[in-house]
Amino acid sequence: MKKNISFLSITLLMLLSSCSLQKKSTKEEIYAQIELGNHTLAREQIDRIMQNEQLTEEERKAYLFALDSLHRVELDFRKTRAEVVDWIKKNCGFMPSDSLLDAWEQSNVLEFRTIDGEKRYFRNAAPNIFRVDSAARELSKNAAPRSDTPRDSLLIDAFTNKTATDTKGKYLLPKRTIRLRYTLTVEPNAVTDGETLKVWLPFPRKDIERQTDVKLLSTTQGEYTLSDDRTVHTSLYMEQQAEKDQPAVFGFEAEVTSRGEWFDLSEITVKPYNERNELFMTYTAERVPHIRFSADIRQLTDSITRDARTPVETLQAVYAYITAHYPWASALEYSTIADIPAYVIKNRKGDCGQVALLLITMLRYKGIPARWQSGWMTHPGEVNLHDWAEVYFEGTGWVPVDVSFGRGGPVAITPGRFFFMSGIDSYRLYINSDYSGAFYPPKEFPRSETVDFQRGEVESRHGNLYFDRWEYDMEITYR
Repeated sequence: MKKNISFLSITLLMLLSSCSLQKKSTKEEIYAQIELGNHTLAREQIDRIMQNEQLTEEERKAYLFALDSLHRVELDFRKTRAEVVDWIKKNCGFMPSDSLLDAWEQSNVLEFRTIDGEKRYFRNAAPNIFRVDSAARELSKNAAPRSDTPRDSLLIDAFTNKTATDTKGKYLLPKRTIRLRYTLTVEPNAVTDGETLKVWLPFPRKDIERQTDVKLLSTTQGEYTLSDDRTVHTSLYMEQQAEKDQPAVFGFEAEVTSRGEWFDLSEITVKPYNERNELFMTYTAERVPHIRFSADIRQLTDSITRDARTPVETLQAVYAYITAHYPWASALEYSTIADIPAYVIKNRKGDCGQVALLLITMLRYKGIPARWQSGWMTHPGEVNLHDWAEVYFEGTGWVPVDVSFGRGGPVAITPGRFFFMSGIDSYRLYINSDYSGAFYPPKEFPRSETVDFQRGEVESRHGNLYFDRWEYDMEITYR
């Protein structure tokens, strides 16, 4: 039986944060049921404690989050084996045998959990098989999708028109200005009539050099609070009272200009780092749970970089390895993964944020400052959530690294797809300068997305409202 280790770990962290929580035997019994996938029994035990025991507010919130986490896992793992087979028959043109399905499960290509005695598959488990397994793709009757995309054509044109700067090796791409309309809609009766909904909407940062001329044009609510980059997550906060049987709509319009850049690494000489500098110490440090210098990380990174002699060569080695070995795949919700880089290595796949965290962890372990950035990709026809990273070279500054965009076919420019090893295009919306930060105003309950912030966050006085209770939409026009 496959155990829910990742989910169990995240639950343990939450519950153990309350030092005076229930006696050890009770906690261990709950943990055991969760690890075995016995969600119903775990719920019953938690409900019994919450009804019959005197709990502090901190303990009550911890148990509520444990219950919420069970719900999150069940939303992610909601497909049956028959549904997986039906998808393959419909989209790939063949009937997979039971032995083939079993083999995919054994190799973690077909992701599942056993929940209350029933094997349940990840909501995007079927398409992920053909994203990560080359042998599976060969079985498909349908042609693989083309690797070139409209954004590649945009990059080629922009790279041709780049301009040099006063910083050696640094080039700027042409600016792109967008107008965006962001809307978050809470479903009717998500909370009781008259209850106050509190919403944090993702808003463009003003402290990013590559993002300028940020203008708030309109809001759906007359009163709001703009965080103004007080935290690593920039947000527009609003409140509204819920009305029975009516959706609650929150939104804004804004305008922003983005300018990509590229660093020619052959022109860069990295000066020695000042290891006592606050920047160096901050961005080469571990940050549990998702930046952890585990034995697996150390061993793999050392093997990848054994021939690297400079920080640039280390980046080149790590970037090349990740892009070659970890294909893109639809991801579990980050809040249900205990250690994201470990998950990538174990499952041999990762979406943009997952491989970004792996790259950051590997570079930090090797003593190279690296940090997280994220927001949205705003390419025409490909507007979506997106994460990337930055690496710091002494004497040059922060260099953008989009390891996820480094995957794919050739691009007809001098650096090819390795452009994204030290460059970023002009179709970006910057929301976050780090991950897992606080909000302004503060959020009372645990977040729906405990790592990133791109879709928004919603809560009431009774608790957090998870993604299944509301929808979001981004509309973009180009100038």
